[in-house]
Amino acid sequence: MTRPANKSIVETLLTTSPAASGTRTSGGKRRSKLRLCKGFTLLELMIVISIIMILMAVAVPVYNQTIIQARESVLRSNLATLRSVIDQYTLDKQKAPQSLDDLVTGGYLRKIPEDPMTRQTNWTVDQEDTLMAVDQTEPGIGNVHSASDGTGSDGTAYSTW
Repeated sequence: MTRPANKSIVETLLTTSPAASGTRTSGGKRRSKLRLCKGFTLLELMIVISIIMILMAVAVPVYNQTIIQARESVLRSNLATLRSVIDQYTLDKQKAPQSLDDLVTGGYLRKIPEDPMTRQTNWTVDQEDTLMAVDQTEPGIGNVHSASDGTGSDGTAYSTW
């Protein structure tokens, strides 16, 4: 097949194909020039978009719940670490720490961990009772809780953990 110098290969194929001239195929149906261009119909695109939207409607809530569970796990871990370090400090120094900064200056922690619910280091501390303190003249921190006012997945407030 020869083509004129000013025509492209695609133009040559379109003009020499049976569909370009509007001829009938073996099935008796006419093929148009538009059918030669491959692509997706609007209906096919709408079906694919609908399937993607259905999958996203299922995936997003599951993802959000996973993020919450991960934050709760980090909160439990941070609380256990802080409580353990407070106990170690109290046993070593024979008095409870007066603030969480005492744990850092004493070398028990590098830095105060972040509360994953508030994303700050604003922990709520419980001062221990004077009668229960090792050194009864200086009560200090006895327990630590989250400063968040949110509710956990088990239905209890984060501030009671």
